[in-house]
Formats: sequence, structure tokens, C-alpha cells
Amino acid sequence: MNALLVLLSLLVCGAVLFIAPSAAPPALMLCVVVSIPIIIMLARPSPERVFLLRLFVAGLLIRIVVGTIIYSWNLQDFFGGDANTYDFFGYSLTKAWHGDTYHEAIYQTFIRSGAGAWGMLYLVGGVYELIGRNMLAIQFINAAFGAVTPCIIYYSAQHLFGNLRVSRLAALLTAFFPSLVLWSSQALKDGLIVLALALSIFATLQLVSKVSIRYVIVLTMCLLALLSLRFYIFYMMAVAVVGAFIIGVKSLSAQSFFSRFLAIAAMGLALTWFGVLRYASSQFERYGNLQAVQRSRVDAATTAGSGFGKDVDVRTTEGALTAVPIGLLYLLFAPFPWQLASLRQSIAVPEMVVWWLCFPLLILGFWFAIKHRLREVSPILLFTTMLTLAYSLFQGNVGTAYRQRSQLLVFYFIFVAVGAILVKENAETRERQRKLAKQELAETQAARTLARRKSTEPSTSHPALRES
Repeated sequence: MNALLVLLSLLVCGAVLFIAPSAAPPALMLCVVVSIPIIIMLARPSPERVFLLRLFVAGLLIRIVVGTIIYSWNLQDFFGGDANTYDFFGYSLTKAWHGDTYHEAIYQTFIRSGAGAWGMLYLVGGVYELIGRNMLAIQFINAAFGAVTPCIIYYSAQHLFGNLRVSRLAALLTAFFPSLVLWSSQALKDGLIVLALALSIFATLQLVSKVSIRYVIVLTMCLLALLSLRFYIFYMMAVAVVGAFIIGVKSLSAQSFFSRFLAIAAMGLALTWFGVLRYASSQFERYGNLQAVQRSRVDAATTAGSGFGKDVDVRTTEGALTAVPIGLLYLLFAPFPWQLASLRQSIAVPEMVVWWLCFPLLILGFWFAIKHRLREVSPILLFTTMLTLAYSLFQGNVGTAYRQRSQLLVFYFIFVAVGAILVKENAETRERQRKLAKQELAETQAARTLARRKSTEPSTSHPALRES
């Protein structure tokens, strides 16, 4: 298996160099630079390091292949037009750093629009400053981030349930589910957001168990990343973290309370020092009302052919509550077969069939987790519930709902894996019971046959035998 992965790596890198000879060398170099620290961390002695290393390499290779196809065939507008937006404004940012007033004005226009993705522009600008304008490099960096996310999901699932089969299945689904591969293969912020979310939840789980400076730093950096990429997710994750610290603690002794209070205070001070509270409050004042949500819904529903709920008005509490059920239905299950009006929507059909089949397992996994692991899974439950309801409220476009579902899928897959393993273990139990019953029946029949044979054999105490 290791030799096969090495061979595939050489073949993929050679093909990328052949297809994109000018952009590929620096892009692959940056991908290697980003991947080396990940490989070092995954290679630490552990029972599952071989599995995780193979998973990371395989996930990275498939994302490099998909990213190269999108880049070489100029499919950015087809799969995600935001990649061109980040490329354009990120390039303007690099020009502004060198005193170009025209490009500085362009960048400031993007910031004033309230798009809320300035963190992605800084990533793009930093890479372009280092190696020049190269969208393929951004794609390969995202590929590395997308490939390590399944490993984080593995560790989170293992922490929650302590079952290798659950952890492996959740990681495999995250690594190779088509939409997760697609969004982390492009120059989009989705891969970064999913990675920050997975790391935030994992760090929170660790801090609930035991406070450590390392995970306080990790969680703080992830929260900053979320704020720079999609600010409203920052609020939801912050609430989930605080809720986890309240619900998830086994025993609230004076020492544990003090240590967790210090951890929250340290994160709060760090976020304040970075100006997070001022930035977040301004964004909340601008977008944290139902009028802004209504504008977002109408814009999404009317600017694309896949819009839905165009007549829904969420500017009142009653209207918002009415919009949630249909929004939830589209967020979780769209696109539906009757909505396949374009090639882009038709491509998603095989994945959607798999997801629809997985949904009963998700419900079963949620039921088991709530019944047996409620305290442990509280961070994930709080965050996914809030984000699911938020997207159900202000999403009005099938394509956007399909894309933003990826931020939930990585956590849903943990519970899908739980449900799948429960079904499998129940089936294995029934099979063992069937085999055991069959073995017991065979032993009983053999004992009866032996008893009958003994009863028909001549007895050595018979008088005739004694006389002879």
C-alpha cells in the first residue's frame, strides 16, 4: 500500500507538471511545505498513524487531481466563481502593499462591501507576494488543508466514542465525499472554514477534558480564522465553546472551574487584543437583524435559477419561523431530482443518493449520542444545531445550500458512522447468536444421537453375557 501511494504521488506530480508547466512547480512546492508539518504530526507514534498517513496522502492526491482539472480547464466559474473574486482582490491587495493606490482603492471597495472574507484575501495576497499570481498554488494549499481535516475528524470521533470503526468510517467519509473534495480543491474559503471548524471542535473537546495552553492557543487561532472568513460562524462557535464548558464538565470542582475560567478569560483577552469585539460588533449591527437576512434571502433566490422560497418574508418572527422548515428541507436534501435543470446540478445526483441513504444512519447516530454521550457531544450538537437553523433561515438558493452543507457534513459524518456501526454490530450480534444457536442445536442433536446409541448397545451386566 505504501509503495502504491508513492507511485501514485509520483504519477500525479508528473502529470500536474506536464499539464501546467508554469504554475505547477511553485504550487507543488508550497503544497509540500504545508504538508510536511502535517505529516510530521501524523507520524507521531500511535496505533493508527499508518492509517492516518495513508488517508492524508490519498485525500491530498485526489484533491490535487480535481484541482488541476478545474485549473487547466478554467472551470472556476462553473464550480465556484468566488475563486476568481478572491484571485482578483487578493492580487489587488499585493499591489496595494507596494503602494499602488488604484489597487488599494479596489481592495477597500471589497472591504466596504462587507463581504467578510478578508482572511481569504490575506492568504491569497501572501501567497502571491511570495511566488507571484498563481491560483493553482491556492488550490493545492487548500487541498492540503482539506486532506488533513478527515484526520481531525478521526481524532474527534475517537475522543467521543472510543471506537476505531466509527472513527475510521467518519474519517473516510470526510476524506472522499465528493462535495467535500470539490470545495477543498478550489481557491475558495470553504476548505479553510471546514478545517477551522473541525479544529475548533477538537480543541474544545480537549479543553473540556483538561485545560492546556496548547489547545487554548489552537482554539483562539481558529476563532480568529472563522471571524476573518465568515463572521457569523464565529458567534455560533463561541456560543458552542462556552456551552460545552458549562455542560460538558464532569465534575465542577473549584480547581476545574478556576482553570476553565482562566482559559475563557485568556481567549477573551486575546480576541479583544486583536480587535475582535469591535469588528464583530460592527458586523453584528450591520447584519444581525431580520431585515438583513431578508435581503440575503431575496438576493440568493432571485439572482440564480435554482432559487427557492422567493415569496417568503423573514422580516418578522412569524415569517422567520415559517421559513425554517422549507429551508431545512433544502439545506439537508437539495438538489432534488425534479430540480436537475443543468449539468452542474445533475453531477450532484450520485452524491445526493448516497447522502439520502445515509440520513437514517445520521438519525440513529444522533439518538445514540444523545442517549449515551450527551455531555461529550454537546459542543457538536450546539454548533451544528445553530448553524443548521441559521442556514435554513437565510438560504434561498439550492447551489449555495449544497455548498454550505459541507460545513455541517464533517460533523454529521461522525453520527452517520455511529449509526452505521450500530447497525453493523447489531447484524454481527444476530449472526453470532444464529451461529451459536446452530452450534448448540448441533451439539444437542449429537448428544441425543449418542444417548440413543448407548441405549441400544448390549449391557455387560446382562445375565446371558455373564454366563458366556
